[in-house]
Amino acid sequence: MIPLTGEETKSNIVHISVRPLVEYVFSSGSIDSGFRTPAAMHEGTRIHQQVQRAYREGDHKEVYLKTEIPFDGIIYQIEGRCDGLIVTDEGLTVDEIKSTSAGLDMLEDGRAVHWAQAEVYAYIVAKDQGLERVGVQLTYVDAKTGEERRFKRTRTFAELTDFVTDVVRRYAPYAALRLENVRLRDESIRALPFPFPAYREGQRKLAGSVYGAIMEKKKLLAKAPTGIGKTMSTLFPSVKAIGEGLLGQIFYLTARTITRTAAEQALGLMQEKGLRLQSVTITAKEKVCFQEETVCTKEACPYADGYYDRINGAVLDILANETIMTREVLERYARKHRVCPFEFSLDAAYAADAVICDYNYVFDPRVSFKRLMEEQKRRTVLLVDEAHNLVDRGREMFSADIGKAGFLQLKRDYKQRNRAVAQAADAVNKYFIEFRKACGDERTHVSEEAPEELVRLLEAFAGEAERELAAGPGEQQLLLETYFAAQNFIRTSKLYDERYVTYAEIMRSDVTIRMFCLDPSYLLAQAEKGYRSTVFFSATLTPLSYYRDMLGADADDYAVSIPTPFKKEQLDVQIHPLSTRYRDRERTREALADLLYRLVTGKRGNYMLFFPSYQYLQSVYEVFAMKYPDVGTIVQGPGMAEEERERFLSAFRADNRDTLAGFAVLGGIFSEGIDLQGDRLIGVAVVGVGLPQLGLERNLIRDHFNREGKSGYDYAYVLPGMNKVLQAGGRLIRSERDTGVLMLIDDRFTQPHYRALLPEEWKS
Repeated sequence: MIPLTGEETKSNIVHISVRPLVEYVFSSGSIDSGFRTPAAMHEGTRIHQQVQRAYREGDHKEVYLKTEIPFDGIIYQIEGRCDGLIVTDEGLTVDEIKSTSAGLDMLEDGRAVHWAQAEVYAYIVAKDQGLERVGVQLTYVDAKTGEERRFKRTRTFAELTDFVTDVVRRYAPYAALRLENVRLRDESIRALPFPFPAYREGQRKLAGSVYGAIMEKKKLLAKAPTGIGKTMSTLFPSVKAIGEGLLGQIFYLTARTITRTAAEQALGLMQEKGLRLQSVTITAKEKVCFQEETVCTKEACPYADGYYDRINGAVLDILANETIMTREVLERYARKHRVCPFEFSLDAAYAADAVICDYNYVFDPRVSFKRLMEEQKRRTVLLVDEAHNLVDRGREMFSADIGKAGFLQLKRDYKQRNRAVAQAADAVNKYFIEFRKACGDERTHVSEEAPEELVRLLEAFAGEAERELAAGPGEQQLLLETYFAAQNFIRTSKLYDERYVTYAEIMRSDVTIRMFCLDPSYLLAQAEKGYRSTVFFSATLTPLSYYRDMLGADADDYAVSIPTPFKKEQLDVQIHPLSTRYRDRERTREALADLLYRLVTGKRGNYMLFFPSYQYLQSVYEVFAMKYPDVGTIVQGPGMAEEERERFLSAFRADNRDTLAGFAVLGGIFSEGIDLQGDRLIGVAVVGVGLPQLGLERNLIRDHFNREGKSGYDYAYVLPGMNKVLQAGGRLIRSERDTGVLMLIDDRFTQPHYRALLPEEWKS
């Protein structure tokens, strides 16, 4: 694997830490070994401290080491922190401590990458202290039992010098390529003009605010209207900040594929103006996997088998020849070098100047980048597009659930095959049985306490499952899936505090227990910690006070609200006080169909009609289609594939001769992020105020914020709902030339509380 090492790439100086250096040369591990969860890092810290407590007087722990090695015209500044420096009768010994969950008997003589890390530290110690020889020791600790096992070597300074020189020699092609790419990048940025003839109104203010936040190392919440060019307004100043030496990398984070495309297009426009900056777009593993079934084992996938033998060559090849590395580009090189396209995109991302990816690669503790060095994070900006989505996405990322059914099946499957796994699964299954009995006739059970006993049982199960999975191939898909679910539950339990609640749902013989994050703001702020700056931007950060609260911004962080640059005459807003409440829907659906018909027959063209649910959409559509068969319609369906989505959007052509009415869902794939300019869309109807469906989780959120002295109903229902309304209405006016009709259908739009949440340009 090739991490972005946090180099200060100035002229011919490369700054690199020991661990990423040896991981590049001695690539090793499972396909997912680049990810270290907070729980795993916490466990690793505990084990390090356990070993270090046994050190004697005169021994040293966490020793900072640094050296310089010139090689082939480049000076390598190598630094790191060795776990221990032990005084023995034979002299000094470097101690490298590692934890393992796979069992000490799987280690043989220790892993090559661990020996390499320890021997680089030993070289620096010998060089600094003028030693002829140094002891090198690997200390492995079983994470489950605490049992320790040590491997020892003695190396002469000459041997260590030869070894480290060879490591640097093998790293040098990558370092030289990175230095050259950075030189070309910085030269191009200095000469880069704004890629349009002029800034749109409000665009310069947003770009200046982004640059100011980066310069001052602040978070920025930016509410900017649709159509001013938010993507370019955030990327251009960030690129300029790289050229000024303020940044080394940009993370452009999105919730949807369509907004990732917008970021790629913005970088493409700058490239046409001379920019030479390397970007990588990360696409979900399931979408890019070359196999019919996504099974990441060397037995099941030829792109995983031997991955680490080929990945360095693949990354060097793509970095030498490409700039904007889209999904298609990455797949082409992945096939050429026979490497997993998903893991390839991650490894390329560590070496890229800009990374375009989903929120979870920064915020989700299950999959976030863990190999980013702290120094590199301090020179990285997070650009969070459509940031209003991050609140609920954060809740989901920091929550976890586990069910009974899988453990019962594993108990049966492994009874003869592996008794330890069967017993551990049975213990979890019995916990669920007792829990179900204790709940009696309850179908849901809520507690403010973390399920600590269940977590202990899952930890025992995970240990046995990991041993079985590490033992070799076989049909173990259910065990693997249950193991990952258990690890996620264990990991989430480490985050549990007063911002969480535990609830259980009981359905016949099955039980599911969920640790639910009510308020993700603290954990979002923790995930952002260490990055130079974070820019949250959206057209619908309304009210800003709510998003400042929920996204973890501090009182001294920056906020900017850009007024719309468009004329009021471009938008005709009509409010119709027809009740769309659940209890009234059957009674008013015919009147609603008539209203929608009036809208779409007012002028020939394309219209989008947004509903709060598929069920309501279908109910009204049936009436509309029966009464008005002359109107062309297209209907969004649940779970549409990418090809179906593209067909839906492509139907909205500017040259349509007849009227087209698109029936779609609020908060769905067509109510955010799409850009239908000009005559591709001339009218939008929003049916209802978008309130989420009444349910247990929303009520738990409401009750939590009521206890916090805030308006719980607003936090749980009103504000998320109205955000969907604003997003859907924002599909209409996308440029200075667009005009259209926006119909808001619900009597609550006339109430002061809801009306206050509408943009000024929507108020008549």
